[in-house]
Amino acid sequence: MSNDQNPISRRGFVQTAALAAGTLAATDLARAAAPAADVKIGLYSITYGGVWYRGDALTVEQVIGRAHKFGYQGVEIDGKRPHGNPLDMPQARCRELRRMAGDQGLEIYAVAANNDFSSPIPEHRESQLVYTRELMRMTADLGAKVLRVFLGWPGVTLLAEGGGSYDFAKAVWVAEHQGFSSEQTWAWCRTSLTEAARLAGDFGVTLALQNHPPVIDKGYIDTLRMVSQVGSPHLKVCFDARLEHTLDEAGVRKAVNEVGALQRLWHYGGEFDRGPDGITVKGDEKALAEMLGLFDIGYQGYAGFELCHPLPVENGRTVGLDFVDKNAQLAAEYMRGIRAEAKKLHASQV
Repeated sequence: MSNDQNPISRRGFVQTAALAAGTLAATDLARAAAPAADVKIGLYSITYGGVWYRGDALTVEQVIGRAHKFGYQGVEIDGKRPHGNPLDMPQARCRELRRMAGDQGLEIYAVAANNDFSSPIPEHRESQLVYTRELMRMTADLGAKVLRVFLGWPGVTLLAEGGGSYDFAKAVWVAEHQGFSSEQTWAWCRTSLTEAARLAGDFGVTLALQNHPPVIDKGYIDTLRMVSQVGSPHLKVCFDARLEHTLDEAGVRKAVNEVGALQRLWHYGGEFDRGPDGITVKGDEKALAEMLGLFDIGYQGYAGFELCHPLPVENGRTVGLDFVDKNAQLAAEYMRGIRAEAKKLHASQV
């Protein structure tokens, strides 16, 4: 049986069937001219970073092994310790990881920066540019083409008792920006991102700006606005439907069409389980809508799974590595099913 024939719950497909018929009439000509899509499924290493589950982080080598075991086609490396801090990734190690992944039929398709270009403090913005530049070097050495970037990223705090929290970093970020307008913060980000895009061109790398708050307040609309203002061929978009809380399924598909050829990366997440009717997902994924949009635009790239949020507590303890493994395996099966279903629905509309 091919990878696209895994069982999957059809309830979501029934609920979103309406978006498959007639919601994008204005873009029919563009859709007809788009090349055939090739959506691959990848594993983002943050899933095994040792922050949100009980237990240690896996090494990058172990993440590559998990990706191969669970049927992923590639790996995205998080650009910080324990996985992808540039200080730990000289050219020789990058080439060895690239070879190791290739030997298992996998591609290292992207690196994810955890950068913040929004600080009111010039020294902080400049240090973030140096960090991002080093990630570009690392991305090129790994043979990847895409570096995911943020405008502002508050960070995550590791707790002494284990696990992590966003709360402390968010409070610091809010305090740091008190007294400065959103327009000023936007301008700082634009200046830094413009310089980063120029550097990306020197390394042959494409930056993919994710529609992620806090600086980005209006989701993909703000993301497209920033990309337009920077105006660089080396800056594209990482569109994540989970972050578009005001959009329904039809709205997500329309948004993907508006992003169009700028789309370079997609992250998905959620928590997965296997029920009597197939795989179920907990989370506002809108995955079928985004996949249909990607078929509309002829997307050639990855949908990368990430498990990057506080996880359940069972019997007084945060879930462990077994929970992560289960979700990583089911997430791959789930997205293969979404891809197969979208392919059928899309073909019926052409």
